[in-house]
Amino acid sequence: MFSIISVLLAAAFGAASVNAHGYVQDVVVGSTHYTGYLPYQDIYMNPQPERIIRAIPGNGTFELVEECVQCNGYTDGGVIGSKPAPIFASPVPAGSQIGLNWTAWPDSHVGPIITYLARAPNDITQWQPGTDAVWFKIDEAGKTADGKWAATDGLYATDSIYTITIPPKLMPGQYIIRHEIIALHGAFDYPGAQFYPSCIQIEVTGTGNALPTSGLVAFPGAYTPDTPGIVFDVYDNPDSTYPIPGPAVWTGGN
Repeated sequence: MFSIISVLLAAAFGAASVNAHGYVQDVVVGSTHYTGYLPYQDIYMNPQPERIIRAIPGNGTFELVEECVQCNGYTDGGVIGSKPAPIFASPVPAGSQIGLNWTAWPDSHVGPIITYLARAPNDITQWQPGTDAVWFKIDEAGKTADGKWAATDGLYATDSIYTITIPPKLMPGQYIIRHEIIALHGAFDYPGAQFYPSCIQIEVTGTGNALPTSGLVAFPGAYTPDTPGIVFDVYDNPDSTYPIPGPAVWTGGN
């Protein structure tokens, strides 16, 4: 059961930010900037620019049971998730940092920022993970003890750039980074949570040999209506600890 306050606040915030969601618009690897897929520009260009981020339809959202929850992209021929991007970032040394630059994010859309990896068994520009459990979590940020949220306060403090570290002992190979924000302003009831994932293609280099064999999840499937953190009333529980959805962060590559 949710309160009338929750309903009114969510409606007000939603009306104020109908078109103010977001996506990763730029990726920084070392000194190299890779422009992200720009949904309101790239589709109209001929030829279309080659990007390392799988194509997305816009800055909107969807429910967690939808196929788009994997990579926020188009479904082609019955496969799940976005079409593969034509190129990938390389080299990305294990242990290095990657900066993920988000577009402007509305202050009503509080929530966690979560990052997964999936290792491609073959050419990443041809690979679709489908419904296989191949994703492992490498990073997460939710709500701090003083009540600050990763997707709002955290991004504002870093000029909308979220930095992740590729696990130092990670096995070399081609990987998809699945980087997402889950907006909770309507999550007081199911299916109110909103999902904003981006899938970035990279090639990890180095001499590591670590790769998880447990804690792997599929998208869709990793989150359900009963997963802690998917239903969460941010208005009635302003002082509560937030349980970040998904498996534990994999530390074997550290």
